[in-house]
Amino acid sequence: MIGPEIERLIQLLSRLPGLGPRSARRVALHLLKKRETLMQPLGTALGDAARAIRACSICGNLDTVAPCSICADPRRDPGLLCVVEDVGDLWAMERGKIFPGRYHVLGGSLSALDGIGPDELNIAALVKRVGAGGIREVIMATNATVDGQTTAHYLAERLAELSVPLTRLAHGVPVGGELDWLDDGTLATALKARRAL
Repeated sequence: MIGPEIERLIQLLSRLPGLGPRSARRVALHLLKKRETLMQPLGTALGDAARAIRACSICGNLDTVAPCSICADPRRDPGLLCVVEDVGDLWAMERGKIFPGRYHVLGGSLSALDGIGPDELNIAALVKRVGAGGIREVIMATNATVDGQTTAHYLAERLAELSVPLTRLAHGVPVGGELDWLDDGTLATALKARRAL
């Protein structure tokens, strides 16, 4: 019923996270209805981004300059290194403007089910970077999932011989969170990680 160009647009949109075939059809229809004001500028922006954006050779962040603006910023503390799974996690940390150090993006987490081992991640570069010296602390900011925890433990073992302090982001009750709304795992983690008042 529809042309191959529209079908291809729907198929490509359905590959995006959070969009299934039905949502992709709705998005495609919306884009087609707003061709001049939305679709054409979006196409131009996607092309520009594809040409200009690259991964930083130091940390793995995405930027239009090399090294990225975070690695090149002299105000950043080079002795603090925060290890994150993906660029989205780095962006989340940066959103709060509270971390003064630099980052290392792994490109995912270890996952036996998905066939992702240490060689598929940016782990060798992390070990080399920490081994080169100058790092006072490595902060593990992997997700609080089974794969994230597994990745953090694996990295701790790999970095143990380098004698650099390793820390982990705290887990538990969020600020403003009500106990009644939290899941059992979050409550259990918060209880285990309790500290003196």
